[in-house]
Amino acid sequence: MTDLIQKRPAAWEPLTPRGVAAFAQATPGRLWLIQLAFAVAAASALIWFLHTAWFPVVTDALERMPAEGQIRFGLLEWHGDSPTPLADRQFLALSVDLDHEGGRRSPAQVQVEFGRTNCVLISLLGCTSVAYPRTLTCSFGRAGLQPLWGAWRPILLWMAAGAGVVGLFLLWGVLASVYSLPAYFAAWVVKRDLTLGGSWRLAGAALMPGALLMTLAVVVYGLGLMDLVHLGLALALHLVLGWAYLAAGILSAPRHSQTPAEPENPFAAGPPTGVPPT
Repeated sequence: MTDLIQKRPAAWEPLTPRGVAAFAQATPGRLWLIQLAFAVAAASALIWFLHTAWFPVVTDALERMPAEGQIRFGLLEWHGDSPTPLADRQFLALSVDLDHEGGRRSPAQVQVEFGRTNCVLISLLGCTSVAYPRTLTCSFGRAGLQPLWGAWRPILLWMAAGAGVVGLFLLWGVLASVYSLPAYFAAWVVKRDLTLGGSWRLAGAALMPGALLMTLAVVVYGLGLMDLVHLGLALALHLVLGWAYLAAGILSAPRHSQTPAEPENPFAAGPPTGVPPT
């Protein structure tokens, strides 16, 4: 009689409930490797969006700036008309309105308006202002900013990519830690074979479908097929998707392999030794 050996499922794809459940028995290194692939994909989408949607707006704005200008002691010294648009595209618009008179509003989804003492960020989600630091002294003219932009543009892309990967790893680690205890308790309720460490790895894998959804949402947003409101809805949906995959992964985990043996009933014992059966 040969023993049937149940092989441990290979953890390589976190896009199905059984695939998510397989990470509960995998090593942390396997989970981190898969998360790295998803983080690189998300960072690539971010770089593509910045390179095609926002950075060209900055380049166009620098072309329309006066040659000279600066921000000094918390004040913008502007040698041009006000209000005036600098660059205006679907996703981003840059303009100067020294007194924020509201005479120049753009249909762009995000508008940055530079005033005399602060810059105002306007979007579909609301409006906020940031004052210029009084200790800041920098150029705000074409002659000073164009060389800086040419030198820092590729560096900023790489910095955005690195910040995206590191930020996602930190976020996934925190969320997996938060979800692991409820997942461990839920597995105990439904009698699934899941350790606390396995719950953490399963929770980390359950976040990947939502990350893929957000990556696709950024690409669709960059193609102009959705606005900021729909992007915000995708952000909320990707959290719900993580919870759904967490629950499905728990239910797909193997059941307890052993159940406690029932105590033997002493009254069901056989007849004493030496007493012939009736």
